[in-house]
Amino acid sequence: VQLQASGGGLVQAGDSLRLSCTASRRTFSNNAVAWFRRAPGKEREFVAVVSWNAASTLYADSVKGRFAISRDHAKSTVYLQMNSLKPEDTAVYTCAAARGAYGGSDSSTYNYWGQGTLVTVSS
Repeated sequence: VQLQASGGGLVQAGDSLRLSCTASRRTFSNNAVAWFRRAPGKEREFVAVVSWNAASTLYADSVKGRFAISRDHAKSTVYLQMNSLKPEDTAVYTCAAARGAYGGSDSSTYNYWGQGTLVTVSS
């Protein structure tokens, strides 16, 4: 599976962005897909994950209530809707597909990684 993340950009605090993660070569319809992020000078952190059938989602406390993860199997795409963005959300966001149908916050669960897309939130 090859993953392509897109949708990043420069926005102001309070704005919204939607990131997309699209699979190529083969679909990830049977895999959980997550978003991670890495802020400048910090370690990578878990953001959100959606199960293979979208019945289960999990969010980091820092984004709960502001971000929403979803997926469209027909388009082989997973979305991260980010609302009420804050300067501390500034990071490179990367999507990853798990080995199985469900995933958690542990990055070792994921064996397919896309390149990142930069989100910059100005105050």
